[in-house]
Amino acid sequence: MDRKVAKDLLHVRDWLDRAQDIVSRGQDAYAGDALLQEAGDSLMMKLGEASGRLARANVEPPPGVAWSDAIANRNWLIHQYDQIDRRLTWVTLTRDLAGWRAALGPLFDRAQQPLASEQFDNL
Repeated sequence: MDRKVAKDLLHVRDWLDRAQDIVSRGQDAYAGDALLQEAGDSLMMKLGEASGRLARANVEPPPGVAWSDAIANRNWLIHQYDQIDRRLTWVTLTRDLAGWRAALGPLFDRAQQPLASEQFDNL
C-alpha cells in the first residue's frame, strides 16, 4: 500500500474514533453543546476530504462505505452551513460513521504495515 494512502486511511481511523468520542457523550450533550456540534462537523468535513483523496487513489471501499457519500456530506456542510439539521448530523455520527469504523477495520490494519518500519527508522 502506498505510504500516502496509508496515512490518509489512518487519519480516517483517528477521525472516526473522535466521532465515537462525541457519540459516547450522548445525544442530549450533542444537542446542547455547539462546540460538540462544530467538532462533529469538522470531523465529517475532514472525512469527506480524505474520502476524495482515497477515491482518486482508487482505494476500493468495503461494503457499507461509499466515498461519494462522505464527499457529498462534506460539500453540504461547507456550502449549506446555515441549513444544517442537527438530527441528521447525529444520525451520521451514530449510525453511518460507526458502520464505517467497523467496515474499514481491515483496511486500517493494512495501512499500519507500510508505516510500521518508519517507527524504527526515526530512532
